[in-house]
Amino acid sequence: MVLRYWRRHQWIIVCGLLFSAVLVLAQLSAVYSAQSVLKRLDGLLYDSRLKLMLPFREVTELPVVIVDIDEKSLKQLGRWPWSRQILAQMVEQLTAAGASVVAFDVIFSEPERNPAQQVLQSGQQHLSSEAAAELQRIAPQLDADQQFAASLENKDVVLGFLFQQDQLAVGQLPETYVVLDSPARQSSVSPFAGYVANTAVLQGQSAGTGFINSSPDPDGFIRQAALLIRYQDQVYPSLALEAARLYALAQELKVETAVLSQMNSIVGVTVGNSRINTDLYGRVLIPYRGPARSFPYVSAVDAVQGTVDKTLFQDAVVFVGTSAVGHADLRSTPVGVQYPGVEVHANVFEGLIYPHLLHAHPDWAEALVFLFLVVLGTLMSLLFPVLGPVSLALTGGSLVILTLAGNIYSWHVLKLDLPLTSSLLLILGLTLLNLIYGFFGASQQKARIKSMFDQYVPPAHIDEMLNHPESISLEGKRKEMSVLFADIRGFTTLSEQLSATELKSLLNRYFSPVTKTIFEHQGTIDKYVGDMVMAFWNAPLDVKAHAELAVKAGFSMLRITDELSKTFVQEALPALDIGVGVNTGEMNVGDMGSEYRRAYTVLGDAVNLGSRLESLTKYYGVRFLVSETTVQHCQNMSFRTVDKVRVKGKTSAVTIYEPLSPEFLSNPALVAAWQQHEQALSLYFQQRWQQAEALWRALQQSSAHQLYRIYLERTDYYRRHPTGTDWDGVYTHAEK
Repeated sequence: MVLRYWRRHQWIIVCGLLFSAVLVLAQLSAVYSAQSVLKRLDGLLYDSRLKLMLPFREVTELPVVIVDIDEKSLKQLGRWPWSRQILAQMVEQLTAAGASVVAFDVIFSEPERNPAQQVLQSGQQHLSSEAAAELQRIAPQLDADQQFAASLENKDVVLGFLFQQDQLAVGQLPETYVVLDSPARQSSVSPFAGYVANTAVLQGQSAGTGFINSSPDPDGFIRQAALLIRYQDQVYPSLALEAARLYALAQELKVETAVLSQMNSIVGVTVGNSRINTDLYGRVLIPYRGPARSFPYVSAVDAVQGTVDKTLFQDAVVFVGTSAVGHADLRSTPVGVQYPGVEVHANVFEGLIYPHLLHAHPDWAEALVFLFLVVLGTLMSLLFPVLGPVSLALTGGSLVILTLAGNIYSWHVLKLDLPLTSSLLLILGLTLLNLIYGFFGASQQKARIKSMFDQYVPPAHIDEMLNHPESISLEGKRKEMSVLFADIRGFTTLSEQLSATELKSLLNRYFSPVTKTIFEHQGTIDKYVGDMVMAFWNAPLDVKAHAELAVKAGFSMLRITDELSKTFVQEALPALDIGVGVNTGEMNVGDMGSEYRRAYTVLGDAVNLGSRLESLTKYYGVRFLVSETTVQHCQNMSFRTVDKVRVKGKTSAVTIYEPLSPEFLSNPALVAAWQQHEQALSLYFQQRWQQAEALWRALQQSSAHQLYRIYLERTDYYRRHPTGTDWDGVYTHAEK
């Protein structure tokens, strides 16, 4: 059975396994290539899942406020950059309102010009000594950098700076509070070659500093954030991580590593009492709260002027950034494009304070996907070929739903981000592949059915089988059917009179219209054997009134034979005559034979009886005989009782009849003779020999029918040899 299954479906199984292998290799490639198509598709599915699950995300009470340098602020306070006196005023207002941490998503890499110093430098030759002295005296009061630095003193303010790939060093790098349990140069933290930092005067007064670099995916969308970046022998924190350190009142950020190959991969970062799991590069997936402005926004001008409800800043963490168009801080994110970069930091900060909001992409995620692809791909490749199109579509759809449900469960409950694209491609690809295979297989099956039956089955039957293949079966089964046998009489003599070519031409001219009329009467050709044709009804498709159709087909064959005989005689060819036998009963039908040759045929005692009836037509001198079972199925037709017989090889008796054609029934003389024959036969079975003999002699005088002669001989015999009381009227035929 296994070998037969393999031979039947080997191509689609091999194709399915190859498709699964290609997906496994593609998934493996995606691990090492940031530009792979699978990774980009995974990004799109990640975005869809994130947005789908946003309504179910926990809403924390963490007081995070964004002070936005928006269009309103630029209009009222002037274009950016503002004087740092304004920023100093903002810091004072925010801390006075109770802000616990203020983080600037802004870099102050160049000192602000002092107007007094500018005047002194540009007009020193034209200034009097008194004017120059006055400018020197008021210069410190006009130093905006000093004023801003003074506002930072003894406050938890975090400044931002930027790492770059080129070897550029601008400003002063901050002191780092990141502590690794292994050498920084051996860690997997992403290294950078240069930086743009804040001026020394500001950096010296800042309680903390964090980088503001983003980590976009190859498609430009920001889905994850780097918490750590390495520069030379030091590792520095991000703006959000440094803000979390100050908020947690932690002195340092402990980074845990694990040996992986020849480097130490990042495992997690400890902030106060919380441990944040990261990927091996020290990155986390950003737990977006929602679309832009999911956090409270305050216009920067209102924060500077103190015209906002100050209770909003009580114990709050404030991120200062810009959403103004043209300031290059609008990002593409899963929850929306033109998303303020400062709000990205706010989302990361919330996840660091509440680590259970963070979703992990474990190192073993790809291994799990590989295993899933191998196991599911193998099972689908082996099982899908045996499914029908509806079952295949339902199974494929169910697997897609289960895979999506499992992925969403892992995301929402287990907080795991598992790749999804390759799994969906596997299910959809194998389902589509098998549907295509089934489609072509169905086309081949139709062609096979047509080639198998088009010479044996009526065209209408073939169309029905092709349109509804589920209604047919070549498997053997037992059912009630009607079978017809027709044989050319005197074929041996006929073949001796003609050459092989002439005989072939004559038979072709005979069998063509005979086959056509069988098809027209919904019959199926079983076989041609020399001069004999065999047909059956009610298979492979069910046929109502199959017995009547078989009898009508027999009448049509007789008419065709008579017409052909006239034509043959005119062509100096021998005349044809045939005998027809029809029987109805239980038969075995199906695709039968050996591994070398098979045929769709019928077998059984009822078939054999049909053949015997055709042979008996010669004995009784009639052209058409049917069984009593056929007569019972033909209530709208008339029959003449011929005999009650026991054929060779059978123990039970059967009454046989001659069907009466419409032409016969339209002749009053023939109808009268038929009635007289039935009367005589009734007397015969009553053993009233003299009365029966008298009627048959009267019939024989008007028609020298062989049937009358047979019964006259029998009545004469039984009159001279009494039968006894146990005689049942059955005549046993010793020959076939």
